[in-house]
Amino acid sequence: MAHTDSRTDDASTAELVNRLSEQVTTLVRDELDLARREMVEKGKKAGKGAGLLGGAGVVALYGAGALIFTAGAALALVVPVWAAALVTVTVLLAAAGIAAVAGKREVGQAMPPTPEAAIASGRRDVNAVMIAARRGTNP
Repeated sequence: MAHTDSRTDDASTAELVNRLSEQVTTLVRDELDLARREMVEKGKKAGKGAGLLGGAGVVALYGAGALIFTAGAALALVVPVWAAALVTVTVLLAAAGIAAVAGKREVGQAMPPTPEAAIASGRRDVNAVMIAARRGTNP
């Protein structure tokens, strides 16, 4: 937005203030839109991570049920049936562990829930305006 034209040289103070007001309004609107989009993206990641963690809990619950079944089968019959049940428990608990790690990673990527890019962009804009104001130029 750093440009000068013949209108700037001939513009009155009121016109310059009016243009500055319009530019600041546009800038604030754009920054708020960026922040909104960033928060929507982080919300999606947090939701996905929470879903994976919930799924891990369900799979772990099935694993616990299968483990109980395995213990019963092992005590009732000392035959290969319990070995098959133990393999089932191992597979279910391994799947729960993988889903838990993936869910934790997704939730971690969504944190902190602040629009960091929008904040950084806003700081750059404020700095540019402050530098231009000190120099007496149009940002």
